[in-house]
Amino acid sequence: MRTYLFWSLLLSTIWLTLGSWQTVPAPEKLSDYGFFTGKLAEQHPAPGVVPYALNTPLFTDYAEKLRFVKLPAGQSVTYNDSAVLNFPVGTTLIKTFYYPNDFRDPAKGRRLMETRLLVHQSEGWKAFDYVWNDEQTDALLEVAGDTKTVSYVDAKGNKQQHNYTIPNLNQCKGCHNRSEVMTPIGPSARQLNGELAYGPTKENQLAHWKQVGMLTGLPALADCPKAPVWNKPETGSLNDRARAWLDINCAHCHNPKGPAMTSGLNLSLSETDPTALGILKTPVAAGRGSGGHPFDIVPGKPDESILIYRLNSTDPGVMMPELGRKTIHTESVELLREWIKAMN
Repeated sequence: MRTYLFWSLLLSTIWLTLGSWQTVPAPEKLSDYGFFTGKLAEQHPAPGVVPYALNTPLFTDYAEKLRFVKLPAGQSVTYNDSAVLNFPVGTTLIKTFYYPNDFRDPAKGRRLMETRLLVHQSEGWKAFDYVWNDEQTDALLEVAGDTKTVSYVDAKGNKQQHNYTIPNLNQCKGCHNRSEVMTPIGPSARQLNGELAYGPTKENQLAHWKQVGMLTGLPALADCPKAPVWNKPETGSLNDRARAWLDINCAHCHNPKGPAMTSGLNLSLSETDPTALGILKTPVAAGRGSGGHPFDIVPGKPDESILIYRLNSTDPGVMMPELGRKTIHTESVELLREWIKAMN
């Protein structure tokens, strides 16, 4: 029997355990939170629930994402320019993963896969995952993970079918881990420094958050960092766009405080040391993940670079990132190939 059916019988009387010595109550259904009005699948935010978007988002097997934030009443976010913004206790970050039936035509509908929540509780951030039912009427709590088959027509008109993995809650910690503390990945100043439609008009997200009282400490927008959109050349140089993609997709692990700190590889946007970025750096313990190549990045030679070898694989013992994908993000691999080719 599926895990969520078990919990549907017991969640009203027991506590959901999330790691050693930490327990928090979890509603059985996404609808229990009241985040949305009308039909739940239409994802119309209720008052106090604000949509947001990232300039360069994390790749998850071509899934599209709807993002929202709900702050506790009377509280605000504190600005910082170097990491994720400082969200107050009581904040919920909401992210729904979905596939359009046809990426060329949104009017043909979509299939919602899961809605992940990060809830900032007094003892830290906690992750909850809700899996959408086949009827698309609600999403039910899932703690053990799952795999579903998805089918759609991609942006080039090709029919696609592949597995989509829903992580278990321990796997959530595998990415959202900084110095052994769970933390959000995406909503930083540089990722939110872009426009989003609020009703009929578009506004800069940081400016909007300040205007509605959600954000304090915001400097002039010209002084705020801004991540480019990885696949839009008009938003940044080849180097800037490649680094932005690596930062959001890889640096949550590959940084001095992340789960992959022992690799010595730091793919954060702020890193300036070529060796730490992997240029002519020998891997610490890649095993067969090296593909027989001696360096993470060989300037001018993407086909001799471990980075490209691992991003271009779906072998569980080779592929990077290890979690969050079953397919190859061919467009970003091409971007990174061009980036390495351009290195002197």
